[in-house]
Amino acid sequence: MSKKLEKLKYIAADYFAAALAWTLLYIYRKAIIEPSKFGYKIPVFDFDRHYYLAIIIVPLYWFIIYWLFGSYKNIYRKSRIREVGQTFTISFIGTVLLFFFLLLDDIVHSYKDYRYTFLFLFTAQFLLTAIIRFVLLTNVKRKLKRRQIGYNTLLIGGNKKASKLYQELENEKYSQGYLMKGYVTIDEEADPSLAGNLPRLGNFTDLQAVIKDNKIEEVILAVETSEHHRINNILTLLEGQDTIVKAIPDMYDIITGSVKMNYIFGTALIEVMPEMMPTWQKNLKRFIDIAVSLLIFILLSPFYLAVAIGVKMGSAGPIFYKQERIGKHGEPFIIYKFRSMYTDAEKHGPALSSDDDPRITPFGRFLRRYRLDEFPQFWNVLIGEMSLVGPRPERQHFIDQIVKIAPHYHHLHKVKPGITSWGQIKFGYAENVDQMVERMKFDILYIENMSIAMDIKIIFYTVLIMVEGRGK
Repeated sequence: MSKKLEKLKYIAADYFAAALAWTLLYIYRKAIIEPSKFGYKIPVFDFDRHYYLAIIIVPLYWFIIYWLFGSYKNIYRKSRIREVGQTFTISFIGTVLLFFFLLLDDIVHSYKDYRYTFLFLFTAQFLLTAIIRFVLLTNVKRKLKRRQIGYNTLLIGGNKKASKLYQELENEKYSQGYLMKGYVTIDEEADPSLAGNLPRLGNFTDLQAVIKDNKIEEVILAVETSEHHRINNILTLLEGQDTIVKAIPDMYDIITGSVKMNYIFGTALIEVMPEMMPTWQKNLKRFIDIAVSLLIFILLSPFYLAVAIGVKMGSAGPIFYKQERIGKHGEPFIIYKFRSMYTDAEKHGPALSSDDDPRITPFGRFLRRYRLDEFPQFWNVLIGEMSLVGPRPERQHFIDQIVKIAPHYHHLHKVKPGITSWGQIKFGYAENVDQMVERMKFDILYIENMSIAMDIKIIFYTVLIMVEGRGK
């Protein structure tokens, strides 16, 4: 609850700063700009209905801008100096947009008044937001240093290196926020000094269950040289988990600049699995998901009705088909499709489909050819379980088979599954586990090169496949 409360404080502070900045601008225009334009004094505190409307809309606009650039993500981990710099940049961009949309059509006495208006709004918005944020972050940092708040942390390794790292972190005068919940061993017996201070939560093979059961937010690798052959196995198990993974850097990491100092007095650690997309692109991707899904539901409601009638008339059974799939961070969710098979299609257990599958209804074959059966998944996108673009979600039954051949399949769980994917375009629907593994290669390539531009390209080719009826 503390993290949610800190985020709410941050949002409320930004709303207050934006409202106050706009109020000051309103007063400035009444006191300085408008008298020079009209040639007589204007009542400064004569707030009209335009002001009251703006005092609601403008702070909401700033909230969207800040959210888009990731200002409300990981409040505990923010650097105050970096936050001031980012606030300056975002405030400038936001003021430019606001100026052109709301202020440029004002009639003024001199063009210099435009410059003064812009500078006044930018200065007020930046200073008020930056100062309040600095105060809030200072309070958060104080709580972190005193170990009043932090992030649940798991240590991987029970050797002397792990014990030494634990002692370093615990003996720091000012905490970095690591709340040690325990450790998991690799091959060795636990070091006595570590075992006496920290609970052993299992072996590294139990990582996924340990992370889930203890709500782990950060994982620190403390692996001896003799255990390096286990690193790939450990990282594979960490794929798709909602955790930050860090490790003790060696001299090569330091020389090549892999270690970024963000805490002057603390132990230096290197982040092993950094974010795949910039925060602003990730938020823009979610914004596009919501906007497109709403547009589809509004504009294509007659289409949904027509398909529903077609499914109902084509064969007995429900209109929609529901099935549990595995999504981001390995979390299960219910996926929705227009039913394209007969109702007893899987009476003998889970089975993949093929081109000549007799379980597919005649109308269902038409739906699959143009990929129209996937359209109900825009609901999954709207509620945040899926994205427009991302690896296709699979059932746990098939995932268990895939990971026996390709353990790195869990890499796909780093992101939300999608209605369409690079693998879907390049390979189509998979008819067996081997084809699923082949398709996975393209999905991993997508994840490693994620961007808004890549999403647009995939959506374009998906529409092309639908129009040409090349759905497989």
